[in-house]
Amino acid sequence: MSEGHVVRIRRLTRDGAVPVRAVIEIDRRAESPRVSVGGGHPPVLKSAEGDSEPSVVASLLPDMQDDESVAKLIARHSLR
Repeated sequence: MSEGHVVRIRRLTRDGAVPVRAVIEIDRRAESPRVSVGGGHPPVLKSAEGDSEPSVVASLLPDMQDDESVAKLIARHSLR
């Protein structure tokens, strides 16, 4: 298993709902379960909304293609 942060896109709206909303989040505790009430969610780095899932994912992907892009998002949100 790899160590470190996990960066992922999480859809916020249910299947079939329009507009589609999703976020890029960084899970700094991917190896351990969240113990807060309701499980909690990792910090959001960027959000997007659009008419379809492919368009929303396409708008988020450029910001998570490489380590430098992710580092810029983390710095913008003052996360470590």
